[in-house]
Amino acid sequence: MKNIFSILKFTLLIVVLFAVVYPLAVYGIAQFAPNQGKGETISVNGKVVGYQKIGQKFDKSNYFWGRPSAVDYNAAGSGGSNKAADNKEYLALVQKRIDTFLIVHPYLRKSEIPADMVTASGSGLDPNISPQGALIQVKRIAKERKLPEEKVKALVESKINTAVVGPSTVNVLELNVALDALK
Repeated sequence: MKNIFSILKFTLLIVVLFAVVYPLAVYGIAQFAPNQGKGETISVNGKVVGYQKIGQKFDKSNYFWGRPSAVDYNAAGSGGSNKAADNKEYLALVQKRIDTFLIVHPYLRKSEIPADMVTASGSGLDPNISPQGALIQVKRIAKERKLPEEKVKALVESKINTAVVGPSTVNVLELNVALDALK
């Protein structure tokens, strides 16, 4: 009986510690983070349109497309395909993405498509693409929106984030918000 009482006290202590104290401590610390730990949002006219660090699905031809997602951009279920680079299913999926990309961008050759435009990221939620991935879409978007290609290209170039370490990137949501603001 003495052991059971000790185990119950220990269990209660652990429950209080990890179900009450720890979440409250994390919540308290988050209050000092940007946006009180709710993530870095992007707003248009006071309305939140998305999160800066989480990729979103853009599949209309008048928007820049991001990286494909193995989880259909579901932040609750982030993850990659977990298939090897030589897996036949994976290779067929990548080829299908290439074929689709070439149908919508008939002015391109397969060799001109950056890998990030046809392969999903490890999390499936990458909000960024390479500058090359954005630039090869300029012609399509300029045509769809009836804008001069140079204006759309200049917009892309203004949104390139140059990293101190690692490759340069373009945040797709930020780019599309700026695209909508073009007149």
